Amino acid sequence: MKLKNYFFVLLMAACTLSVTAQDTGNSGPTDSGFLADPILVPSIAKQMSDGTFIAADNTPKEGRPKRQYGNSVVPGKGSMGPDPVVQTTPATRDTRAPLLVFEADISQATPSDPTGAVGPNHYVAAWNTAFRIFDKAGNPLTPEASLATIFPGNAIGDPIVLYDEMADRFLITEFDASPNGFNVAVSQGPDPVNDGWYVYTTGFGTGSFPDYTKFSVWPDGYYVTANIGTRRVFAVEREEMLEGNPAQFQSFQLGGIVTSGFFSPQGFHHTGGSHPEPGNFNVVYLQDDAWAGVGDDHLKIWTINVDWDTPGNSTISAPQELTTADFISVFDGGSFSNLSQPSGPDIDALQATIMNQAQYRQFDGYNSVVFNFVVDTDPTAGELAGIRWYELRQTESGMPWTIHQEGTYITPTAGRHAFAGSMAMDIYGNIGLGYSSVSTAQSVSVRYTGRLQGDALGTMTFAEGLIGQGSGNNNNLRYADYTHLTVDPSNARDFWFIDEYFNSNRRDIVGAFNLENTLPANDVAIVNITPDSGELSNAEDITVTIKNYGTATQTNIPVTYSVDGGTLVSETYTGSIAAGATDTYTFTVPADLSIENQLYRIETNTNLAGDNFTDNDYYAENVRNEVLLSVSDLEIANAEMIISSTDNKRFEIVLNTSYGDVLPISVYDINGKILVFNNLVNQGNKFTYDLDMSYVASGVYLVKMGSGSFEKSAKIIVK
Repeated sequence: MKLKNYFFVLLMAACTLSVTAQDTGNSGPTDSGFLADPILVPSIAKQMSDGTFIAADNTPKEGRPKRQYGNSVVPGKGSMGPDPVVQTTPATRDTRAPLLVFEADISQATPSDPTGAVGPNHYVAAWNTAFRIFDKAGNPLTPEASLATIFPGNAIGDPIVLYDEMADRFLITEFDASPNGFNVAVSQGPDPVNDGWYVYTTGFGTGSFPDYTKFSVWPDGYYVTANIGTRRVFAVEREEMLEGNPAQFQSFQLGGIVTSGFFSPQGFHHTGGSHPEPGNFNVVYLQDDAWAGVGDDHLKIWTINVDWDTPGNSTISAPQELTTADFISVFDGGSFSNLSQPSGPDIDALQATIMNQAQYRQFDGYNSVVFNFVVDTDPTAGELAGIRWYELRQTESGMPWTIHQEGTYITPTAGRHAFAGSMAMDIYGNIGLGYSSVSTAQSVSVRYTGRLQGDALGTMTFAEGLIGQGSGNNNNLRYADYTHLTVDPSNARDFWFIDEYFNSNRRDIVGAFNLENTLPANDVAIVNITPDSGELSNAEDITVTIKNYGTATQTNIPVTYSVDGGTLVSETYTGSIAAGATDTYTFTVPADLSIENQLYRIETNTNLAGDNFTDNDYYAENVRNEVLLSVSDLEIANAEMIISSTDNKRFEIVLNTSYGDVLPISVYDINGKILVFNNLVNQGNKFTYDLDMSYVASGVYLVKMGSGSFEKSAKIIVK
């Protein structure tokens, strides 16, 4: 990976530019900039030992009011009849008892904003202004910690916790109001207790306040949506953040979107398994025909392709539209006071929101994403909240999405609402759904259901399961804001769900469950590929890790690999893998991965005879040839680059280094066009260049010194 040094003229921590793409139907980023060097925050364990740990603030606090930019619901407009895909058939499968249930916190925040993610060895839970880390038996490994433990001086709230399976790292995020923007913490290793954190708190400005933030993991970026009046989605340079380097961000306008005022689209999040190709990141949002400007109920899906080297080449597509079965997503004319409980105010149904998260998984021959939002299934003056859920599929990355199945889930108890859902798919394509439930007769409870991959489309076939039944009621209309279900990467089968309920006070409860009662006898899949990104050669061994997901011992497993769709290498693993175990196999035919800074896609398959589930036979990863720095490169790496200007048109550029060879300098505009190129020689342990930019338009330009495996980069602003 190229290391980068970013210098901001006029002491600016970020810069903004406007770009218009040339592709018909596409547009470019509306803003682009940099996050400066992160703060290196010590591990939670170290802070606990040296006395710098900041405990959670458990004084009562009210969340920021939900922001609404003008209600555009039109009374009497839109779908009025019964929900055409509401599930009326009873469950056909017995519920599966929870594997584990524990309370994560007692929250004094209204709402608690419950979020959490499971990793190989930990569960990280967070709520409005705090977080806590548990082992996978539900035992706390840390006290309740203020978000200020990792975000120095800041615990404003709305956290989101993510596990990045492709990198084996945890992320904790929050919004910021001084200035408006996002804060992101990336663990420096796989252990959220004992590893430190790269913390980005400056430069990620959003203009207006970024309410209701939602984050997604994708190979080429961390993506963020929020309830922002400018209707934008943000991308941040993931590879650089994982290394603790300065990182770029870009933002994109969601063209053609219609909202009811409050809105929350979702980006597709890589749940686990085969790694997606970089690019073709998608964002989805519902469009209700009760809203002004929407003719019929449908979904809109945008596709974003980020170019970090040349931001002017980045694009967001015009939205793809998918016509859906009719739905009613509006409650009480757009008010946030909706669902009755035994006593107390009516609570927020969380309408106009694609719930956290839209979870993506690749299978052999297709890609799939699942998500949900709340709907009113009672077409009369009354209300009954149900969960409209979708599975979309595409044949390959970049192709159009289609609706594979849609359904509306309601609880089996008359008059009891289902809302605040979160859902995901396991390695078999089974869908788990966690949700909240409440009625005039029953306080808020936390529940779950699901379906197996081959069950009748549009139905949740498992009987309702219970994680926790509240004994008290909410004294505020604000409820949860979001819930969060993730999939255990250790077995790709167990769902972990965190939600809010009330037992004398507001609490967040975690429940783990799975859906497979009987595992198949024969099922193998590849779960890892080496080499990883790094300095690669023209004869790299390709080694795969094969896991036996079935109950029978397996041997003689045909395996294949190809690089970037090239020659298919077919061989056979002849060892023996017991049920639930893994083993590795190294192909005898190596791969040429020798091009510097090239990103390669390695695709693999297993082809076991009699495999009972072949959809998980495909697995792929992306690796980059990152050339290590030579001694000469390190001389540049350790050099100091200084840019000074007196009139914002002429710049003196100095690189202090003993490096003795010729050093190229180049200047680019925001579209990647080279404006200046020269070769410099060292004079007195420094390279000096007088740059005249008096002939160019005002704007942002990129200066690069060096080439090949290392370069110094800086942004300059011409006024």
